[in-house]
Amino acid sequence: MRNEIPTKELIWSLPKAELHLHLEGTLEPEMMMQMAKRNNVALGYQSVAELREAYVFADLQSFLDIYYAGCSVLVEEQDFYDLTIAYLERARSQGVCHAEVFFDPQSHTSRGVSFETVVRGIHRALEEYQASFQMSSRLILSFLRHLSEDDALATLEEATPFLGWITAVGLDSSEVGNPPSKFTRVFARARERHLLAVAHAGEEGPPEYIWEALDLLHAARIDHGVRCLGDAALVARLVARQTTLTVCPLSNVKLHVFPTLAGSNFADLIDEGLRVTVNSDDPAYFGGYIGDNFLAVAEAFALDTAQVVQLARNSFLGSFLSEPDKELRLHQLSSVASSISF
Repeated sequence: MRNEIPTKELIWSLPKAELHLHLEGTLEPEMMMQMAKRNNVALGYQSVAELREAYVFADLQSFLDIYYAGCSVLVEEQDFYDLTIAYLERARSQGVCHAEVFFDPQSHTSRGVSFETVVRGIHRALEEYQASFQMSSRLILSFLRHLSEDDALATLEEATPFLGWITAVGLDSSEVGNPPSKFTRVFARARERHLLAVAHAGEEGPPEYIWEALDLLHAARIDHGVRCLGDAALVARLVARQTTLTVCPLSNVKLHVFPTLAGSNFADLIDEGLRVTVNSDDPAYFGGYIGDNFLAVAEAFALDTAQVVQLARNSFLGSFLSEPDKELRLHQLSSVASSISF
């Protein structure tokens, strides 16, 4: 196999799954301004250009401040439908054939938008894309960790009539000072309702948060997880169990987890034998969807085609697809990869 960095066209052509994507984080400035106008929401920005200029973040919290402000324009079921369709169109254009997406209902119910309004709009879009393009999906209800566990428990109760549409629960928002152990009860209750679990851990927080996500929340995979290299025993466990890490390269740079992509530990994670996947996190804010992230790491670390294909394989292996559906997607990937002239 040639030791050449694959082209953008090749990378985008590879079938892949996205496992770490916040729907609210796909709200592009143009759509945000349109929704603000149609829902009579005052944003505090006069133009798309002015809004884009605000997308400079010092850390995770400074991003979250504008992220939650952006959520305020999402009011009606149609807004959530439109947002989801817009993401699916971009993702499909970059090779995504399976998407496991997070949504943050507390960002909306706290403003008086009903849980039903949120989930019906998202679910309708996911179902339409499955029917029209055979693009499969899973929906993950994320709890906001800066809020109380009681608030999360109440949200889980609100979700009860719609659990047939939801595959897993997750944990996101401000990590430092909000350890996974804060949410042990709500994740236990979610397990009783046959929901799987994932959790953001080890983005800005310490390796101990990853241990807690695994041992207390029973997380099936770790979102981000880049701080795991600070704990050799943790790395050994993650490797032995092939626990998937949903790494978000451009996000890590935009939020100053690492100063540059080339200065990140992405290649080290791979070298340790960890099951690394590439994802876009909040692409409207961080400057790139999944194909852009694949291309960025390929260029930063001189990855060849075989390595990029393996990253795509990891995305299906780490997904919540059934085993037969995983095999189908892996076969599709192999068929595309075998047609490439190396």
